[in-house]
Amino acid sequence: MQHIVSIDDIENSDNKTLNYYFNDKIDGIDSDGNLESNLAIKSLGEFIEVSGNVKGILNLQCDVCLNNFKYNLDFNIDEMFAKYALLDEYGKETELRNGQFMTDLNGENEIDIYDLLYQSVILNLPNKKVCGINCNRDNFFQEEEIPDTRMDVFKNIQIQPKSK
Repeated sequence: MQHIVSIDDIENSDNKTLNYYFNDKIDGIDSDGNLESNLAIKSLGEFIEVSGNVKGILNLQCDVCLNNFKYNLDFNIDEMFAKYALLDEYGKETELRNGQFMTDLNGENEIDIYDLLYQSVILNLPNKKVCGINCNRDNFFQEEEIPDTRMDVFKNIQIQPKSK
């Protein structure tokens, strides 16, 4: 199923605003059920604003103890798209102000909501995935040290002082 929104559909809707509901899985993201999003897609003249909320439960692996755990995902989207090229000498994104970016559609007549949601979910994952405050990180190390027999060669080395 494609999740594409046409710019013409946005322009021809009441108040130049479309409400878009997404309730599906996203390829490449391990979720426990569907991800759900309510988006408002609004035409602002030369720009398109996509805002809303994304919720779902992801299956992640703890970076410390390597156990799997459930992560409650809940974040807001506030993205701007320029309908036409902003500046030819710049790439696909141009910084507007203080960490905000605008995606340049370069005259395309549609927005891929699926791709927008995929990228937004990836960017909203925690940098360090930890299963919780009580992570059992200590259980992952062995209680007793297993000797490495390859090192036995070095146990009997005697260093003789260098004669002058």
